[in-house]
Amino acid sequence: MWGGAALTLLGVVTIALSPAYWANLILGVLLIAVGCALAWHGFRMDVPVLEVEDGEFRYMRGRYIVRIPFDEIGAYYVLPGRTRSLGLCDLTGRPRVFPSVEGRRASRPYLPLTGMTSPSKIEAFMLAVGIPPRERSLTAGSSN
Repeated sequence: MWGGAALTLLGVVTIALSPAYWANLILGVLLIAVGCALAWHGFRMDVPVLEVEDGEFRYMRGRYIVRIPFDEIGAYYVLPGRTRSLGLCDLTGRPRVFPSVEGRRASRPYLPLTGMTSPSKIEAFMLAVGIPPRERSLTAGSSN
């Protein structure tokens, strides 16, 4: 959304600087069109909702809903990257597997978030509901 707004503003500034020059008009109109398309796409994006209610954890993104009893969640982890994802583990530390968000037959061990979702917000939410973070390595503290 912010990128679309920035391109739209850049297109307006390009036209305003030299409205008599035809190349600036064409470039400005193209920048405005692409900026509006990006902003529209950003507004249409389904933002996932995380909530804990009635003893169950819920993840909702559009029509895709995952419900897990709260007492079956042992830990969580956030996968970094351009599009962040949330992984949940059972009480033994194994990642839970979820059906694909896109409705494909594949399954995933994580729930997709958006690129705008801050990991600190996810960590604050999980801390508030009492779900601990998963350690980076399950064998880091053990000695054999």
